[in-house]
Amino acid sequence: MAVGSVATPAFAEAGSAERTTPGVQAGEPAPVAADEKDTEIVVIGTRRTDRSVTESASPIDVISAAELAAQPAVNMLDAVRNLVPSFFVPQNTISDASTFVRAPSLRGLGADQILVMINGKRYNRSALVNVYTGADTALSFGSQGADIGNIPAIAVGNLQVLRDGATAQYGADALAGVLNYSIRKDVGIEAQALYGQTYRGDGESKIFSGYGGLKIGDRGFVSVAGEYYDQGQTSRGVTRASAITIQANNPSVAVPNPAQIWGTSPGHGYKLFANAALDVGAQSQIYFTGNLAHSETNQSFNYRPSQTNGGFVRSDGTTNSTVTLNRNGSFNPIFTTACPAGNATCPTGGFVNSPNATFANINNGATFSFTSIYPGGFTPRFIGKVDQIYGTLGFKGKADSGFTYDLSGTLSRNSLDLSMTNSLSASYGPQSQTSFQFGKLIQSEITLNADFTYPVEVGFDSPIVLAAGSEYRRERYEKTTGDLQSYGAGPFASQPLYDQIAPGVYQRTIVRDAAGAPVLLNGAVQPVTATQSPAASGYGGTSPNFAGVSTQKSYAFYVAAETDITKALTVGFAGRYENYNTFGGVVVGKANALYRITDAVSIRATVGNGFHAPSPGQNNTQVVTTNFLGGNQVQTGTYPTSSAIAQFYGAGLLKPERSTNYGAGIVLKPTSALSLTVDGYIIEIRNRIGISQNFTVTPANITALPSLASVGLGGVVNYFTNGFDVSSKGIEAVANYRTKLLGGPLNFTLAYSYNNLKAKNIKLTTSGQPLVSLQQQYNIANLAPRNRITASAGWQVDNFTINARANYYGEWSNALEYNLRAPLPTDTTAPPSQIFSGKTLFDLDVSYTVAKHYTLTLGANNLFNIFPDKVQASPVNPIYALSGGLNDGQVYPRSGGPFGMNGGFYYARLRVKY
Repeated sequence: MAVGSVATPAFAEAGSAERTTPGVQAGEPAPVAADEKDTEIVVIGTRRTDRSVTESASPIDVISAAELAAQPAVNMLDAVRNLVPSFFVPQNTISDASTFVRAPSLRGLGADQILVMINGKRYNRSALVNVYTGADTALSFGSQGADIGNIPAIAVGNLQVLRDGATAQYGADALAGVLNYSIRKDVGIEAQALYGQTYRGDGESKIFSGYGGLKIGDRGFVSVAGEYYDQGQTSRGVTRASAITIQANNPSVAVPNPAQIWGTSPGHGYKLFANAALDVGAQSQIYFTGNLAHSETNQSFNYRPSQTNGGFVRSDGTTNSTVTLNRNGSFNPIFTTACPAGNATCPTGGFVNSPNATFANINNGATFSFTSIYPGGFTPRFIGKVDQIYGTLGFKGKADSGFTYDLSGTLSRNSLDLSMTNSLSASYGPQSQTSFQFGKLIQSEITLNADFTYPVEVGFDSPIVLAAGSEYRRERYEKTTGDLQSYGAGPFASQPLYDQIAPGVYQRTIVRDAAGAPVLLNGAVQPVTATQSPAASGYGGTSPNFAGVSTQKSYAFYVAAETDITKALTVGFAGRYENYNTFGGVVVGKANALYRITDAVSIRATVGNGFHAPSPGQNNTQVVTTNFLGGNQVQTGTYPTSSAIAQFYGAGLLKPERSTNYGAGIVLKPTSALSLTVDGYIIEIRNRIGISQNFTVTPANITALPSLASVGLGGVVNYFTNGFDVSSKGIEAVANYRTKLLGGPLNFTLAYSYNNLKAKNIKLTTSGQPLVSLQQQYNIANLAPRNRITASAGWQVDNFTINARANYYGEWSNALEYNLRAPLPTDTTAPPSQIFSGKTLFDLDVSYTVAKHYTLTLGANNLFNIFPDKVQASPVNPIYALSGGLNDGQVYPRSGGPFGMNGGFYYARLRVKY
């Protein structure tokens, strides 16, 4: 059992080097043998240096460099999803900033409940806190986890996935498990170039990567790896019915087509890694690991129609109806003639109405319309720039007595710079910008580790490996201020209107019927005030009120012991105390055991508890954006618990999540060529940190708290909360088999994951409302498929290598966006929702190696061009006859489901390795 950072002897760096299958030339992409995976020495989940996958007391997957590199994916997230059945990440199409930094889950738990490590050292969080309300982030709603998209596949020697709670071993966040990336240190040079595109001819992907490793005499090594990628856009929706009609009625006007993009957003960037170690004595060395990355992604937002048109036929699956689609509120007239100075009947702050049916001859107010800028409507483009820098410097060694030490420090910084083009700030009228800077989000971390081990002989079958150490962490979260117009309310935000009834004489404009008669409400006339939304259309920048820096500090101490009491029985224990300046101290522990019944049969079990501390980002994030709720665009404000808005709706201060986890499994090795592991688990999480249900802003709310005007009437508010508990239960099985066919190695892997995730013990607001809606509870249980299977085979004969994989994704559902009827106040469960059926995708690649060093690969992912089910027509999501899609142009579920909606992808890769 390992605690804190992994420590290894001075002559070996934390993490394993890339391995080469025996009998295969270094340049050949050989399939990884089943027995090689079983005997791979693991450095995660144990403090010892002699443990393999099948000798580990906790379930561990070892993903080889060859397997990761074989994935034609731009993002490491997609490569891991294809290889680890319990790892889930959606495609995220129009998902605000969550398109730039996608949040995964493991065993159904969120991104910040997965600890990511590089060579056994903690990897930093992303600057993004996932606040997007749609299903794209449902399992990680409110999370702030690490962004493994900054890791280039070519830099990785292997990925070890610990599928077990490990907070007592590694500290906060390791509730679902640990991903440990071992960075390559092998000697040689490698270069790769990949080109591919989807079967539909879009989504052009170009990846250029390289690696170089060399020895420093016989005292150390240096390796450098890098990748540049250029990802093209895909589109799997249809243009909106409103856009089709506007274009037909105005042939000379430029209308976006498609009006908005449902698919992969275009982007480009680079990722770099450096890894080095140098012996400074017989048994000690200094080491360094560094990561530098940059990416820029340009996302389509939702189309804003410039005109109101009627006669649209739509179907709810049972009946047809005809409706009118209104123009976006940004195209309402803006009154630009202010009341004359010093006029008692038209006071300062008022505006003169334009000529109308009642006062056509005397009203002289001018108006402005954004049709002068966007006559065909507009689709904002949301741009995210991610910058990552990470570095670890350490000194470690081993004494003759077996005592080991590892002292290290890690500095990191991740930033997300958000901006928008092709938009407007409606409340600024003719003064509006069309491009906006929203400010930067910046996450900075300092981590210091001291780790020690010492073997003690007590007469057991192996020494007791005692471990102890400490950790210090400092997190800093910063939000910089955006452009004034990106968040502010301009001079035309609220316009009390006045009619000129005689020269120089005005009266308040009131609501009138078609005949010009006043329309009374409770016996009184209704004054008219024209309003325009504050902030940029589509997203709100950071205001000075919410900009600033917040920090959090923690320190930890741990102890652990692991031994083989007999040849048959291995046991391990760990305990950890961690203290945060924001909420105090936590004590956690873990125990595990492995019992070898025979050489072919072992059983194992673990029990432990853990915690996840709220991050400074979760405690201080505020954003106003546009979300989809029931198929409609809704202005949504997310606020920290300390804000007046959150407290108005019943927020309380965040506290840590606490977890208890149990695991038990069996390991079967009936022959040297066959292994099977089956593990069950139960993870109970209390006080899960997430985001509350939405609270609709009413006129009375704005009167009571004027700052709610930033969200607007009819908009919704949510906030961070410890709103519920979570139970995650499941079974995972992995089988490996090795044989030969026509003299070449043939290897099979079959992996299955079942997960049953439920929200329970829903907390209430101070006013008695549930913090988490019925639809949110349903999505936690049903958004990710409960059943997932991967089956793969790799065969090498002479210079040919063939790899085939089948990925099965079980059925899933989404009650936030694809419910079949609208929710009712009397509901006690979520309304019935569309069930998206399970699908099986097939991948195939064929490689040929020439002169030992040059390999050409031709392949296809999603070989048979499988798509998720189309969205079903319903009263909530009617299908428009003119477009064949929803009002917003959707055809397939907007998150892409568990495998995306791009369809088949074919590619060619050239690899040169010496």
